[in-house]
Amino acid sequence: MANLNQPPSRVTPNLLHILDAFTDNTKSIVNTIVELNSNTINKYELITETGHLKLDRVGYSSLAYPFAYGCIPRTWDEDGDPLDIEIVGVTEPLVPGSIVESRIIGVMKFDDGGEVDDKVIAVLSDDKRMDHIHTFEDLGEHWLNETKYYWEHYKDLKKPGTCTVNGFYGIEEAVKVIQDCESRYQKEIEPKLVD
Repeated sequence: MANLNQPPSRVTPNLLHILDAFTDNTKSIVNTIVELNSNTINKYELITETGHLKLDRVGYSSLAYPFAYGCIPRTWDEDGDPLDIEIVGVTEPLVPGSIVESRIIGVMKFDDGGEVDDKVIAVLSDDKRMDHIHTFEDLGEHWLNETKYYWEHYKDLKKPGTCTVNGFYGIEEAVKVIQDCESRYQKEIEPKLVD
């Protein structure tokens, strides 16, 4: 994980453009750049040009993120950002800007103001407390309801009624979404990279 297959440099490499999305051949573990932890209303986003974190906005309401959150390297979603990932069941806050390996358990299809903004659902791959979680369904009905409620209402005080959860899907669909976002990255972003 720490070996980037790149020589040392005086310039910090942008991990968004260096790390692969998937870390193994089975396509079940992805690299994740941590942007924020649960229980915050502050929304941090990765600056795609530099790899630094920026405070994108302070939430308009008291609804806090119910999970850790980040993005998957070398992916590009239809909303013009790297593909988002929710990391559930995190017991100890993660360091924003760090890299973690996440095990895919599903995907939430999401429409944010008319833009596709899907969210991969995952757990930390080496957290033994999560070994019994194999799919998003293992998180239970309350988790599904809480997550749907959060995403459909987190912008209500700013832009009411603009967000729609279009369903939760399994690992196979999550991998397809990631691969589609990898292809979009290769077509739209990779040709613009400079050395």
